[in-house]
Amino acid sequence: MQVTETLNEGLKRGYAITVTAAELDEKVNEKLVEAQPGVEMKGFRKGKVPMALLKKQFGQRLMGEVMQESIDGAMSEHFEASGDRPAMQPEVKMTNEDWKEGDDVNVEMSYEALPAIPDVDMAALKLERLVVKAEDSAIDETLTSLTENAQNFKDRKKGSKAKDGDQVVFDFVGKVDGEVFEGGSAEGHALVLGSGQFIPGFEEQLVGVKADEEKAVTVSFPDDYQAEHLAGKEAVFDCSVKEVKEPVAAEIDDELATKFGADDLATLKTRIAEQLEGEYAGAARAVMKRGLLDQLDTAVSFDLPPSLVEAEAKQIAHQLWHEDNPDFEGHDHPEIETTDEHKTLAERRVRLGLLLAELGQKAEVEVTDAEMSQAIMTQARQYPGQERQFFEFVQQNQQMQQQLRAPLFEDKVIDHIVENASVTDKEVSADDLKAAVEALEDE
Repeated sequence: MQVTETLNEGLKRGYAITVTAAELDEKVNEKLVEAQPGVEMKGFRKGKVPMALLKKQFGQRLMGEVMQESIDGAMSEHFEASGDRPAMQPEVKMTNEDWKEGDDVNVEMSYEALPAIPDVDMAALKLERLVVKAEDSAIDETLTSLTENAQNFKDRKKGSKAKDGDQVVFDFVGKVDGEVFEGGSAEGHALVLGSGQFIPGFEEQLVGVKADEEKAVTVSFPDDYQAEHLAGKEAVFDCSVKEVKEPVAAEIDDELATKFGADDLATLKTRIAEQLEGEYAGAARAVMKRGLLDQLDTAVSFDLPPSLVEAEAKQIAHQLWHEDNPDFEGHDHPEIETTDEHKTLAERRVRLGLLLAELGQKAEVEVTDAEMSQAIMTQARQYPGQERQFFEFVQQNQQMQQQLRAPLFEDKVIDHIVENASVTDKEVSADDLKAAVEALEDE
């Protein structure tokens, strides 16, 4: 077997691989000898079929296997000996397409090698971490929001009309074409007007009703209603109003705290403060991460594989186009051209991606099975009722696994860099942090 370099320009590599006919024939014979003891053929005892007959019967099929194994072996030996890591799958093609048995096999292999990544002095990186304490005003604002969620209802004065946001307690019987239908009746049902609990048009017709009043509500079920026998049909609901109640916000006290699982108001305030500061810390981390990536982007310089940059630029252009054209689904759209702006962003992403991968590898950063399982389960919650199917899909899909593993790996590498960098804490207000986050989104 011969491997000859044909191209070495920047990161581009090219090689001519020749597998001689003698090598191919030898490997075919080795496979036949290995298989011979188990071969049965009419007219011969098991294991006694002559090699010439075996070669005539199976040689051509084995030749294809041997050719592929030889080429794969030559590639593996080359990458092991050279230390090259291809940026993308190497392009391999057979050059003597008129090959026939007895000829050498000539193959061309080309690829772009991943560049050597320079070392980064992490201790020289200077980062600023924004720290926000939960202020009393923010805690009070959250408590006020909780009182709205924990609101109670009290009876309105007799004869008062129901308003949007009121709770109406009523009995109802639904009919389609004069016939009562299953699931269309209830007694003592409590409905908050404007909550959207009932089909469109129903709740609006109860605005203005009074206690002890009868009201016929006429609506049409949506065409895509889940019960097919009702979809698109008009229904009349005979409603008997029992009570009309107005909302009353809960008091900020120990009773409110117990509704949200806390022993008392002081404990609830502590929990709210911890939750707010956790949210602040997450936002502050995003700001610090951007600052870190900006520094890393200029800290080192190395050649980028053009194929990776081009693929990333196309991906960016495609994503941005769909954000600007949300009505288009799938890939049935005009061809999307990449711009210099897309290419510049792609170069940054590729550079940082290669750098973080190298730093993570040197630090032996790994994503554990437990972390992957947690990520899969978190993603699966977006598909209620189909969690098991999603989990099985991910287990069988290597590309999906990589999509979930990549951000986990990146976060762990970022944490590793931060641990070794020079970090200064800076206490700021929640408004300052919000402005910093909005600045990220505007870039």
